[in-house]
Amino acid sequence: MNNTMRHLIAVDAGTSRTRVCLVEDGKRCLAQFQSDVGVRNTAIHGTNDELKEAVRQGIKQVLQKSGLSIQQVDAVFAGGMITSNMGLVEIPHLQAPVKIDDLAANVKVVRLPEVCDLPIHFVPGVKNSVPCVNLQSCGEMDMMRGEELETVALLSTLPVGKGYLVVLPGSHTKFVAVDKNGTITGCLTTISGEMLAALTHDTVLADAVQGRFVEAEQYCRELVLAGYDEATRNGLGRAAFSVRILTQFGVLDSIGAANYLLGAVFQEDVVALKSLKEHLGIGSDWEMVVSGKFSLQQALKDIFVRSQLFPEVRAVMSPVDLSLSALGAWQVAQKFLENH
Repeated sequence: MNNTMRHLIAVDAGTSRTRVCLVEDGKRCLAQFQSDVGVRNTAIHGTNDELKEAVRQGIKQVLQKSGLSIQQVDAVFAGGMITSNMGLVEIPHLQAPVKIDDLAANVKVVRLPEVCDLPIHFVPGVKNSVPCVNLQSCGEMDMMRGEELETVALLSTLPVGKGYLVVLPGSHTKFVAVDKNGTITGCLTTISGEMLAALTHDTVLADAVQGRFVEAEQYCRELVLAGYDEATRNGLGRAAFSVRILTQFGVLDSIGAANYLLGAVFQEDVVALKSLKEHLGIGSDWEMVVSGKFSLQQALKDIFVRSQLFPEVRAVMSPVDLSLSALGAWQVAQKFLENH
């Protein structure tokens, strides 16, 4: 890597998708690529050849779109499930507590000429500190690959000297605890996104919600909180069936039902966080910061305001023309450069 950095290729490979972004000066995405290939393809077919090809094509295409050559790129950094046993290079998780300096210090540089002419810098994930995982302690263990980069990116936009719980909703919702020194102290994962998708598409509720999720312009706080409240009283199973009751008796249309279901599903996340808040080291004065797609972000914000678990809950978006993962990769690369 050069002493100064102008252009970086950031690779974010997850379970079902691979994203490649050509970053300029840590502020702009000159070109991007997305493929519906992820580590699940490795799991299904028993080989990572498809993932290698997706990354190779992604790097090739962002270079073509930007008009740059590989010689003009200072480094390639990769994070996410690409560092798992189903990715390209397996790297053990770092054990919390972890700072950005630890991520940079444990980057693994590997040459994969069949993928890229430059060496690829693989960023490790993070796991909780649990001495022994068993039936009693498994609820305290958690791990992430990729969300640590998104967390690093968000932290760079927030005031220092304060504790934060960073919330990253998606197929798997991640709650990442970061203390006032900017140290990741642990994380918590739920599959609320996958649960919402299953209920929306693969149950009797598919008819009630017409197989659709809530779009930004359809979001209704009142109905999301109504679903949350019903799940709090009677549990998710009953609240979910109430979606069908409300549509069958003409109380809600499909959009209203989708909002109600969204709130009911996310109620489970509040339960999980209440149970593990102390284990994650979350202080009473910490602020919750929620990012992600608008409808999921806003639902979590409204629900956690209602729960009163945190004195302050705010929703934030990426501050620059970059994904959070690409911005995080840039920042880890900068730290790596300082030490090499």
